[in-house]
Formats: sequence, C-alpha cells, structure tokens
Amino acid sequence: MAKKKSRRRIEYHRFKDFKQVAISFYEGAKIAQEFDYQQAAGLLIIHSAIAFADAITVKLRSEKCTGENHYEIINLLEETVPQSKERDQSIKHFKILIDHKNLVSYTGDIYYKKDVDKLLKHFERFFNWANTILEQ
Repeated sequence: MAKKKSRRRIEYHRFKDFKQVAISFYEGAKIAQEFDYQQAAGLLIIHSAIAFADAITVKLRSEKCTGENHYEIINLLEETVPQSKERDQSIKHFKILIDHKNLVSYTGDIYYKKDVDKLLKHFERFFNWANTILEQ
C-alpha cells in the first residue's frame, strides 16, 4: 500500500502570509542570538526555512505539506520547482537544516553560537534561492 502524503491545498495568494511568517521567525532568531539564546535561535532559523519552503510550494502549486515529517517538503519542492543545479544545491541546504530540527529541539544537545552560525550559512543559501522564486 502506498503511503499517503500529508498535503493540503492553500490558496495561491497566501504564499505572502507564509513568507511573512518566515521573516518573523528569522527576525526572532536574530534577537534570540543577540541575547545568547542559541537553542531558540537555531529552532527559529529552521522554522523560518520551513515557512519559506511552504511559501514556495503555495505560490507555485497552491499546496503545502501538513504532516510532522518535514522531509516530505523536500519531495514537494522537487516536484514543484523545475530541476536545476541551483535548486538541488538549495534543497541540500534545506535538508541540512531539517536534519538539525530534532537535534536542536529534543535531544538535549546544546547549540552554541558556532553551531547556530553554521545553521545561518545554510539558511542564507536556501533563503537566497527561495527569495528569487518568491520575488518573481
């Protein structure tokens, strides 16, 4: 039996809402890092990337993933955005961020500034690609 995908239709124009949520998470991450709340900063960076991914799929496909498995959005991005080297590289950066979601949230691992700075590098590379799509 094929596994059911957790997706939901979302009106196209709502991509702007998801983009605004993503920006809000990112701004919160910067404030958290400024006050040395690295764990919170890391999680907010990851949630910002997820919201940017949702904004892309809502804009281009009027659809978003709704399940707890954030890896599903990688498949949806690959189905939605035409294949290119830039897309593939950007999705790799996104996957690295998703790989850290459970680590930063649930394992008790401590994230330090250097760890969050690494997440920010991956986030910025994903964001730059996402923003070119969202600004078209």
